[in-house]
Amino acid sequence: MSDEILEAEEEAFGITDRLVAEVIEAVGRGSSDAIDALLDPLHPADIAHLLELIDDHDRRALLSVWKGGMDGDILSELDEGLRDEIVESLEPSELADVVRELESDDVVDLVESLEEEQQEAVLDALEASERVAVERALTYPEESAGRHMQSEVVRVPEHWTVGEAIDLLRSDIELPDQFYHVFLVDPRMRAVGYVTLGRILSSRRDTRLRELVEDSFHPFHVADDVADVAQAFNHYHLISAPVVDDEDRLVGVITIDDAMTLLDEEHEEDILRLAGVGEGSLNDNVVETTRQRLPWLAVNLVTAILASLVIALFEKAIAGLVALAVLMPIVASMGGNAGTQSLTVAVRAIATRDLTGSNVWRVIRREAAVGLINGLVFAAVMGLVGMYWFGSPMLGAVIGTAMIINLVVAGLAGTVIPVLLEKAGVDPALASGAFVTTVTDVVGFFAFLGLAAVVLT
Repeated sequence: MSDEILEAEEEAFGITDRLVAEVIEAVGRGSSDAIDALLDPLHPADIAHLLELIDDHDRRALLSVWKGGMDGDILSELDEGLRDEIVESLEPSELADVVRELESDDVVDLVESLEEEQQEAVLDALEASERVAVERALTYPEESAGRHMQSEVVRVPEHWTVGEAIDLLRSDIELPDQFYHVFLVDPRMRAVGYVTLGRILSSRRDTRLRELVEDSFHPFHVADDVADVAQAFNHYHLISAPVVDDEDRLVGVITIDDAMTLLDEEHEEDILRLAGVGEGSLNDNVVETTRQRLPWLAVNLVTAILASLVIALFEKAIAGLVALAVLMPIVASMGGNAGTQSLTVAVRAIATRDLTGSNVWRVIRREAAVGLINGLVFAAVMGLVGMYWFGSPMLGAVIGTAMIINLVVAGLAGTVIPVLLEKAGVDPALASGAFVTTVTDVVGFFAFLGLAAVVLT
């Protein structure tokens, strides 16, 4: 990728290589005024992105010179590992000042990873009602809707009119920084519907709010998994949704920006786990990165040894016909690639709830058929290669047959294995790759070398 393309991509985030260089130069001079002039016009997300781009030394120097610049909005945009590092560098009083203006869900996201002393400093800085909301959210499971909800919500009695709602919104009550719906509740504080701000502002004052409720109303329970919540937002095109407790009382709200962040995190996590790198990021240090990757490299070593044991079974056949050693990696490689293709599609479909018990057999049959067709195509190709390269029609037939077998098995394994792992309660994105690779290597070597041992020796 050219420097011009990289520069254009950085500009899309409001950050350029030139700006980064200017910030580092200002840090080197120890000029807090220059740093303020460069960073103050930037969006918090852009500042967070800049902090992630520079190295540890420059980042520490920047934070030491840029006094008072860090705020809660920037912290909430940072990669989790880097955010923890920066939080640890702040005094408890500084940390309390930073998070005072954050919404409750952002405070919860920050507090849950802090040491006890820092947690207390943050909680002490909050108003009593906000502290209660944060402490209540922390009692819910980590990946639940209750943990990720925003407690700031606009609620009104279901019998109110548009005029009464507008008067409330114009009063001196504290409103969320951003909100999209006014929620209707019954006398027991149970959520019964919501009305968009647009409909309230465009309706007559004497109109009953219950006449304006949206059909998209979709409550979530505090214990619902956030992955399911994010998928529901995407599936039903929700903007915000209420979160209710066991008595169906309205206790919070999840908004579209938080749901899309959760969905993006789920996608990123699946991609990283498919590659066996856990939840690592570019900001992790060497030790942490090694710790995340080493276990899956160890698993890969074990599976590679298993495949080698299969090869060892046919040592005499390989020694008698060198062409087998030349061609057998092709069979295994093609099977591995085909298996990865099926695996990626299956894991993604499981994550998005598109692959379920109702269509799993249809998908399995489709992948097997695709593997068979691809196998026939590449069997013809490799048959000709084997025949003309080594002058042996039978060798071409052997490798062609092995190719068909392995590509069909690859299609089946890439779909069946993640489905079985998901049924067993194991994350298919995390564990499927090693199993699929093992199956395609073992089947590929066994089919090719086994057929060769029977037909050619």
